[in-house]
Amino acid sequence: MIFDILTIFPDLLESPLNESIIRRAKEAELIRIGITNIRDFATDKHSMTDDRPFGGGEGMVMKPEPLTAALHSVTTQNGPGRVVLLSPQGRRYNQQVAKDLSREKHLILICGRYEGVDERFREASVDDELSIGDYILTGGELAAMVIIDSVTRLLPGVLGCTDSADKDTFSRQLLKHPQFTRPREFDGAAIPEILLSGDHEKIAQYRFLESVRRTMERRPDLLQKEFFSKAEVKLLKKYQLYGKVKSLQTRQ
Repeated sequence: MIFDILTIFPDLLESPLNESIIRRAKEAELIRIGITNIRDFATDKHSMTDDRPFGGGEGMVMKPEPLTAALHSVTTQNGPGRVVLLSPQGRRYNQQVAKDLSREKHLILICGRYEGVDERFREASVDDELSIGDYILTGGELAAMVIIDSVTRLLPGVLGCTDSADKDTFSRQLLKHPQFTRPREFDGAAIPEILLSGDHEKIAQYRFLESVRRTMERRPDLLQKEFFSKAEVKLLKKYQLYGKVKSLQTRQ
């Protein structure tokens, strides 16, 4: 998969995109990441990529000419791709969006800055707008890194454990169950005995129930979107959780 990032601050991206899973995926040639400096396509002597908005108002707006030229450069080199503008006005990014994007062959991520980009560029060239949350960042570079990280780990062959992506938090509308490792006892606290039993079915049931409990406590809104199998419903009823779950699912 190819990721192309268009930014006016390329140095912000260098280190994070050369570490951990991203680095290994690049070395295995599962992904390619290109960083394009939009300033290289400015036409004035000061390499200006922004200007004051028509009609007055606060801040600056990213100019359409450098953005269009930078986009043309990466599509000429790597072919067409899905053009995504990182913007607080975009639709909310989540795990399902990450899964959808992981099916693309080429993602072009445009890092918005200032008060946004010229509307004419957005209408002519942008396929999608994404926001990673209801807060304001200085620019879209951090959001681009979030998307690259979350999409890359969904690609076949990237993670060492093939089940990891399927069983992560948000793979369903449930938070992940509590995790424990060695030592068996730490600071007077022991791990649950069920995890030492070797009974894989009971361990799976325990983890499912703990996942539901944790979601009820921390993110009850997620349960409104979750579906449970007949076996899971039976288990929830056995441990008197089904009524609470149904109450959350019917809450508006």
